[in-house]
Amino acid sequence: MSLSPSQIHPGAISVSPLGRPFRATITPPGSKSQTNRYLMLAALSAGTSTLHRPLRALDTDLFMDALDAMGLSIAREDDLVRVTPRGARASGGVAVNLGDGGTPTRFLMAIASLARRPVTVDGSERMRQRPIAEGVEMLRALGARVDYLEAEGRLPVRVGGGSIPIGGTLEVGRTASSQFVSAVLLLAPRLERGVDLFVTGESLTTPSYVELTLDAMRSWGIAFDLCRDAQGRLTRITVPPASLAASARSIEPDASSAVYFLGAAALVRDARITIAGLPRLSMQPDAACLRALVSMGAHEWSGPHGMGLEGTATLNGVDLDGSQWPDGALCVAAVASMARGRTRIRGLETLKVKESNRIQVLAEEFARLGTHVETTDHSIVIDPHKSSPRPGVVDPRGDHRIAMTFGVLGLVRPGISIADPGCVAKSYPQFWSDLARLAEPPAG
Repeated sequence: MSLSPSQIHPGAISVSPLGRPFRATITPPGSKSQTNRYLMLAALSAGTSTLHRPLRALDTDLFMDALDAMGLSIAREDDLVRVTPRGARASGGVAVNLGDGGTPTRFLMAIASLARRPVTVDGSERMRQRPIAEGVEMLRALGARVDYLEAEGRLPVRVGGGSIPIGGTLEVGRTASSQFVSAVLLLAPRLERGVDLFVTGESLTTPSYVELTLDAMRSWGIAFDLCRDAQGRLTRITVPPASLAASARSIEPDASSAVYFLGAAALVRDARITIAGLPRLSMQPDAACLRALVSMGAHEWSGPHGMGLEGTATLNGVDLDGSQWPDGALCVAAVASMARGRTRIRGLETLKVKESNRIQVLAEEFARLGTHVETTDHSIVIDPHKSSPRPGVVDPRGDHRIAMTFGVLGLVRPGISIADPGCVAKSYPQFWSDLARLAEPPAG
């Protein structure tokens, strides 16, 4: 396997298939989900908080830039970040742009609701298309001032200034993104009345990410009460007001980034990947992709220093519910395209409003490569028996996860090139160099 500039398509890279199994240990960058949650908690706490091995990528760097512009002190060193608020309320009075970052945008809107002066929050052209109205309505219901500056329901918005929200009761059903719920839960301890959130539908959207938020709050020392139904689904979350003290946290390796290397091992017979430092039972939702790949025929293992996967002779098509790990579903779909039999992945409705419409883009790029797919608004079906593989250049539409997904597929499918490979900087700047390591001879 090698990565090289495409000789036909300027700016693209060509991925050459691996010629043999690999044995490799990869340490992905810090978890994007954990980094964003701990950055928000640090921004809301008194004193200096320290995050060890946070993700340093475009999404999180823009979040830190925005916090710094709002008046917090953000000190970035080699493997740690120190966050020091300057007073109980950020100064604000600035305009910030979070690029394509969905979580940073929605979290920053919540933080900005406490600012002394208004903060204008904006994003990329794609982020301006993504939904924020439900998050705006939640913040308004808690007493925040949020004004749309151009189109109703879309960025840019002006948030904060004047009196701060006081909190109270919220009723929440299915939303376009779980990030709205996470944002108000993280904000809740700083509000006079806290937040008493009632789930009005059968289930929250992607509840695995809300559970990750609650885990971050718990580890920060925040008290809250939960009610669940007989199936264990959240029905009520009550977060009382509290003083937040500075803390120190170590960030796990990013499970969403690890998925691509687990997928690579699943695709290559007798390959073995070790994901250093990632617990098998991590709370990160995409860690569950390990079980999805095992259900297709790969073998898992875990130890005190990480977890991993081994490729086998046969991968089988399966029927999977990907609602708890929608981002990882893209790589699982790539693995499924090389399996024996049809695979269906359900529960993917949130993928429509990500950095791209991931269901649509995944289907279009699979079709470009001759892979037979069928889609609905919430599912994708991959049928290798109806496929006629051919070479092609994948256009990821600026979406880091699309680029990485097809980069992994190129390890076993000849003729795949990736346009705009630099888009992986959003979450995994060193992805291509780590992928190239799979072709290196084993040490010793």
